[in-house]
Amino acid sequence: MIDLVIFDCDGVLVDSEILAAQVTSQTLNAFGLAMSVKETISELVGLDAMAARRKLEMIHGVLLPVDYEASLAERLDDAFNTQLQPIAGIVELLRGLNQPYCVASNSGHERLCCTFAATGLAPLVEGRVFSADDVARGKPAPDLFLHAAKTMGGIPPERCLVIEDSVTGVTAARAAGMRVVGFCGGGHILPGHDQRLLSLGADHILTDHYQLAALPWLAAGVSAAVSA
Repeated sequence: MIDLVIFDCDGVLVDSEILAAQVTSQTLNAFGLAMSVKETISELVGLDAMAARRKLEMIHGVLLPVDYEASLAERLDDAFNTQLQPIAGIVELLRGLNQPYCVASNSGHERLCCTFAATGLAPLVEGRVFSADDVARGKPAPDLFLHAAKTMGGIPPERCLVIEDSVTGVTAARAAGMRVVGFCGGGHILPGHDQRLLSLGADHILTDHYQLAALPWLAAGVSAAVSA
């Protein structure tokens, strides 16, 4: 039985990862560091800001400029405010989900607030949002998922279901002792990603939220209108 559904945000609730990869690639190129959109997706999806900085500095063998994150954030704000959309079916799923749910994301609270305001999801997630800002270690450590489950009523890990699109997210969920569904419905998903998530311990792979609503674990907890 599932008593809490924990959603990642980027690539699960909103189709932001492809936008973020495009903007990150453009920003890096502006700083003289060549990185394609595909390379950005492969290397950075699921990482928090500090982990992304460390990964980029390792890849390029340089220290990123101190104003890199500020420049990236400015470009992301513009892209998110003008182009960001919810993943198809997520609004109906959240409205029809009878089980408690929350969001646990490696993005910071400021970025998440912008994301939910831009996509109209804010009323559906108010009071249910957890960020890597809240814990000592973001994903792939289990801390964020365990913190969310504890805060949402002390739900045991084995009674939680995590919906994740990234390697770091699936790794974190399994480390927390939670069931995890690999979600491959975002615009950033590359060939073979589903098999990679399965190899890391994802219980199922789904490509849209209508499939998610039909999972046996959730069938009794989603209104008939959503799963029809």
